[in-house]
Formats: sequence, C-alpha cells, structure tokens
Amino acid sequence: MLFNSYIFIFVFLPIALGLFFALAKWRSARSAIFWMSLASLFFYAYWKFVYLFLLLLSIGVNFYVGKQIEFAPLKSRRSQLLLILGVGFNLIVLGYYKYARFFTTSINQFTGTHFPVPNVILPLAISFYTFTQIAYLVDAYRGETKETNYDLPTYTLFVSFFPQLIAGPILRHDELIPQLRQARIFHFSHQNFALGLSLFFLGLAKKVLIADNLSPWVSAVFNHADSVTFLEAWIGSLSYTFQLYFDFSGYSDMAIGLGWMTNINLPINFNSPYKAVSITDFWRRWHITLSNFLRDYLYIPLGGNRLGKLRRYINLLVTMLLGGLWHGAGWTYVFWGGLHGIFLVIHQLWRNLGMKLPKIIAWGITFIGVVFGWVLFRASTWSDAIAIVQAMLGFKGIWLPDSFQGILGELPIGGLFQGWKELIYLPEIGGKNSILVLFGLLGVVIFFPNTQELMNKFQPKWWVAGLVSAVAIFSLLSLNRVSEFLYFQF
Repeated sequence: MLFNSYIFIFVFLPIALGLFFALAKWRSARSAIFWMSLASLFFYAYWKFVYLFLLLLSIGVNFYVGKQIEFAPLKSRRSQLLLILGVGFNLIVLGYYKYARFFTTSINQFTGTHFPVPNVILPLAISFYTFTQIAYLVDAYRGETKETNYDLPTYTLFVSFFPQLIAGPILRHDELIPQLRQARIFHFSHQNFALGLSLFFLGLAKKVLIADNLSPWVSAVFNHADSVTFLEAWIGSLSYTFQLYFDFSGYSDMAIGLGWMTNINLPINFNSPYKAVSITDFWRRWHITLSNFLRDYLYIPLGGNRLGKLRRYINLLVTMLLGGLWHGAGWTYVFWGGLHGIFLVIHQLWRNLGMKLPKIIAWGITFIGVVFGWVLFRASTWSDAIAIVQAMLGFKGIWLPDSFQGILGELPIGGLFQGWKELIYLPEIGGKNSILVLFGLLGVVIFFPNTQELMNKFQPKWWVAGLVSAVAIFSLLSLNRVSEFLYFQF
C-alpha cells in the first residue's frame, strides 16, 4: 500500500488510527499495540501477501534470538554464538532475495560459467527491516535491551510500524520501544494530529507535485544515454538529483507526520543535504539513519579511526562500498558507493592538510560531486553512466538549443562548441523550461528552510490552515497518477 494513494489516506489510515485510540481508551494499551501491529502487517501484506510470511519469520527468529542473547551472560561465548547465528540468518535471507540473482549473473559473466540464475522477486522493505533487526541483535549482545522489557506484539510493532516499514527511517529499539510504554501515546492529541497531518501533506506535495513531475525529464535522458547532448545530460542529471531528494525526503516527512498522529516521534532522516559544504557533511544530512547505522555497526566495529590513518581510509572505503551494495544489487550501486568512499578519503586527506576552502567553493565542489555520483546511482548500466558523464564533461562536444541564439548571438562553431540543436530528449510540456525550473529548485533546497524547520515554527493560524489545505487539495488531485517511491526498490 502506498502513502500516496486514496485507499491509504481515506480508508486504511482513518481505520488504523481510529481503532488504535478507541482500543486504548476503552480496552487497554496492550490491545491498542496489538491492533497497530496487525494493521501494520496488513499494510505490508496488501502489496504481496506471500511475503508477509517472510516478514513474520524474520520477526519471530530475531525476537527469539534476541531474547536468548539477553538471557545469556553479557558478551559470553553463548551470546556471541547466538549473535553470529542471528546476524547470519538475516544476511542469508537478505543475500538470497536481494543478491542471489546479481551474484550468479556476475559470476557467469566474469568466468564464462552457466550457473542457473534464480528468478527471485525482491520483497518490499527487506533491506530496511533486516538492518533494523541486525541493529537490535547487536544492541542485545551489548546488553542495551535488557531494561526494555518488551513482548512479541511490541517487538512486532517496532519492526513493522507502517509509517517507517517500507523505506525507513531505520529504527533502533531504543528509538521506538520506550515510547510504546508511555501512556501519552495512547491519548489522542489534537495538536500532534494537526502537526502530523500538516507534515504528511507537505511530504505528499514533495512527492506528487515535484518529484513525480521531474520523472519524465529523468527517464527521457537516461533512456537515451548514448545520444544525449551536453545540456540534456546536465538537465537529466540535475532532474534526478532533485527527484530523488524530493521523493525520498517526502516519504520521510510523511513517515514522521504519521508517527506524530499517533504521538510517536520517529528520527529525522534528512537535514537539507544539498546545503552540505563537504562530503562528510552531506552524509550527516542525507539518509541520516542509514549513515548512523553504517557508522555504528560497520565502520566503528571495523576499527573506525582508532587503528591509524591508512586503516581509517580502508574502513571508509569498505563501509561505503557495502553501503552502495545495500542500495541495490548492481555494479553501478557498488561503484557509486566506492566513489563516495573515495570522496570521503579525499576530504579526510584535505582536512589533514589544515586548509580551508571558501564556503561557496566547498559547497560547489560537494554538490557537483554528488550530482555525478547520482548518475552512477540512476544509470541502468555502467556504459550508460559513462556515456552521460562524458556528455556532461563536454567530451562529445557542446550543442546548444536554437532558442539560445537570441541570447548568446552567433558563436563560432568548431572545437568544443559543435553548433545548435534542439533538446529532443525532453518532453514538449514543461521540458523546454527545465533549466528555469531546476534553478528554482536549487534555490529552494539551498536558501529555504526544510520541512522540519518549518514545522518547528508551525502556528495554528487561519492562514496556515488555508495554505496547508491548498497544498493538500492540489496533492490529492494529483493522485490519479500514483507512482511508487524511489526507495521502495531498495
């Protein structure tokens, strides 16, 4: 079930929230948690019922192993063995469903073998709920879950809570389970509901009014990677840069808003990442919960920065390569992760020199690096990515639209400038104004406050209600072209 669908907004959500608060008031908090767990599981099963059993198996195994780790002596050999078995189970399940096809195909290509390629459908959200539960097992091994005192329905809701189940944020046990034990979440709050509903519709507007309208510009360019011109390549790459941001941050806003409606605070996943002035700063702002997971459960256990500079750089590269592979079963994702690992190493080397760039230059280098990285992230194949990068760098010459002649005058043709040619790989409607639109979006993400900052200044005034209502109406009228969120595929 999609957040950006009528059935979710007008059927599922009112029933789920209404019964949650009704059961909490007339029965018990335990029955409300049990109901919300069932509602979340139904939300997941609505996509493909058969994969509900995989989610339930994952929840059951991890709950049992986590409890056994808690009962074992702290960091004993038994608890260590249980941790290995639990993490191993999660990685085997994730590896089979997400990477079996990729690894088999890669082996066949590189070695000339003909191993049968498994026809496996990627279960929705498997990467997110797997990482959530790996973190839970590690925390149990560290003795951090013993005081939580939770039962199976509570744990099930922690893993499957529908606002964050499909595309995050990646939760830790101490970010949600303690809240489920507080009486305040079971009492309907008009203020929290208003805040949550407002943030939900702001996130929905990001998705349906901005991200979805950029999609044709992106697909038109990346589907013709071999033949796009300099300007088309830049328009396609920047369009994807903003499409991905508004799509994923829109989902995260909607998730946090839904959490607020039930008086639950979910962690912030975005903090204006395109304002970053270094690649390290970028990863502190983009997909924050994934960055924290990779830092705490991979980079630091590998040694972090405690084993010398060389080891630190290796750890950064390994962490980002695996982070890239987490995003998708394809070499372009691996190369994207490796590229960001290299960027991080270069940034660390630069910091060691004790030199600082002017802020505007540091921002420009960071933003351009991120844009080139997104080309790898979006391209279907390595050759498509190279073709678009070559066009962006002017290796195929520069062609400009005929309409630019009135502005630039007669330019000498030859060398880098090849002549005048219309933008044939952009839609007729809107595409011709893409440069102005993209400059406008760049100004929005750099100079305007983000949605979380707006919500911190939220005031229940009539003009605010009118503005949010207008955003909601325009967004709801756009749901006739429902599309999945980009991060659903990860």
